[in-house]
Amino acid sequence: MTGEVLVLGATGTVGGGIVASLLEAGHRVIAVGRRGDRLAALREHCGALRGLELLPGSVAEETDGQALAAALRQRRRPLAAVVASLSGGREGGRMLDRPAEFLRRRLDEDLIPHLVAVRHLLPLLAQNTDGGDYVLIGGPGAAHPWSGYGHASIAASAMRMLARVVHGEAAPLGVRVQLLSVSQPVRSEANARHACADWPSARAVGYRVAGLLSAQAPARPVIEFEPPPRRSAPHVDTRPAGAAGFPIEFPRSRSDQESLR
Repeated sequence: MTGEVLVLGATGTVGGGIVASLLEAGHRVIAVGRRGDRLAALREHCGALRGLELLPGSVAEETDGQALAAALRQRRRPLAAVVASLSGGREGGRMLDRPAEFLRRRLDEDLIPHLVAVRHLLPLLAQNTDGGDYVLIGGPGAAHPWSGYGHASIAASAMRMLARVVHGEAAPLGVRVQLLSVSQPVRSEANARHACADWPSARAVGYRVAGLLSAQAPARPVIEFEPPPRRSAPHVDTRPAGAAGFPIEFPRSRSDQESLR
């Protein structure tokens, strides 16, 4: 694959792991995020890994998507792939106890930015003579309700259908659209105390994304994430500290959910 890989939501926990894994695989990566300080932290955590460029931007609204696409059209290198790791908060609560506005907000934060992104970025991939790849990252609850997080489950299920629809519409344009469905929460420093042993790491998700971008097989609209086999003994990471610093864990307050945009 020639060209650059654009990562949306790059400064979130999962997005950061994806950026690091792609850099490690030798890709040139454009990391998109809303805040300059968090993008700077991403660069610091990537350490010696080379090929990273930071680009402030958002896909929260149509105007944001237009501005991001305009900035990318000014670049000399072609865009080879887009990886979208976008989601909002994870407030719990029963469906019956929340007003309709709560579900509307979940859809606005978890689903609509993906639609904005594909509308404005997929045409850029179609301009690449080698075709392009568009990978969406899906979360828990898409196939079966996530207890206590029914609103998030509905948004995740809708995202699977969005991926299927766009997969079909993008095929004539030469763009492969796939959703990588991660059915379990991703381990991080914030949830380390209660994380289950089989929850994947952000880097494991990133390695799977790198594999999808290099795959030659026909694309499927939805790919179920399968965690790597467990090691029989603890693994000691001998890479430089800067290269092994992911997943990045940032504050996840309602006002600071960088992975949303």
